[in-house]
Amino acid sequence: MKDLRIVFMGTPEFATTILAKLVDNNYNVVGVITAPDRPAGRGRSLQQSHVKKYALENGLKVLQPTNLKNEDFLAELKDLNANLQIVVAFRMLPKAVWAMPEYGTFNLHASLLPDYRGAAPINWAIINGEKETGVTTFFIDDKIDTGEIILQDRTNIEENMSAGELHDKLMVMGADLVLKTVEAIAKGSVTTIAQPTSKELKEAFKIHKDTCEIDWNKSIDNVFNHIRGLSPYPGAWTTLINGEEKVFVKIYDTEKEIIHHQLNVGEIEFTKKELKVAVVGGYLNLLEIQLPGKRKMKIQDVLNGLNLQKNAQML
Repeated sequence: MKDLRIVFMGTPEFATTILAKLVDNNYNVVGVITAPDRPAGRGRSLQQSHVKKYALENGLKVLQPTNLKNEDFLAELKDLNANLQIVVAFRMLPKAVWAMPEYGTFNLHASLLPDYRGAAPINWAIINGEKETGVTTFFIDDKIDTGEIILQDRTNIEENMSAGELHDKLMVMGADLVLKTVEAIAKGSVTTIAQPTSKELKEAFKIHKDTCEIDWNKSIDNVFNHIRGLSPYPGAWTTLINGEEKVFVKIYDTEKEIIHHQLNVGEIEFTKKELKVAVVGGYLNLLEIQLPGKRKMKIQDVLNGLNLQKNAQML
């Protein structure tokens, strides 16, 4: 059994869960690398990353480099004398970092590689209507998400599952897979397989504001998947035309109603309790939305305070 000295690299809650799994299983985490504190909120006060908060609470050494190629940082990293590095939801590493430890640097990715390489694998798996996804550990090389695969674990994507729900499920699965990977490395029993290069790959591009705009001209399944694939963050958005008023609306939860109708795409039917938008193949019943300056609300609560005109529509 190898005596592991681990450096962990990550920033958000997803990474914190994996770090906590290592600590809870008594692995020797000699250092944690995370993003610098950043201004946030109305007061723009400096906020620590989720990983940093956990690391400090558990007495772990924290480094927060702004430049991963900085010589002072590289010297600090080398002084930790780690022989294994684990990366979860961090940034691309230079070779000087990932090639440093004896047993390599591995990454946890929230997809079944080689598909959905990139920044937003959870979102795109749902947006594209996938029925299955998973988590992968792989050794980092000099390209993004292309290294040799160590282990994978698969799971189904339920029809109504949001990106947030899938995120939480993969977070737990990922923690277990990282633990299995570390155990295999400690035992010297790791075998890897090269990622296939012959197939056409599905990408997981970074999500931008334009990506989040709803195209009501697409099929009911496509619009439904688009909305749940961006819920709860960053949120799919559209423009509500209500008489002379244009209102920016974020939509977080809907349900499909497969039915033939005579309405134009984007036209609305509503009562005091429900609001549904006509799409190709039926209606999408809106369940939870957010209006400008308001919190997310159930649709009945929104309708109680919104004076909708008969010719209102979504664009």
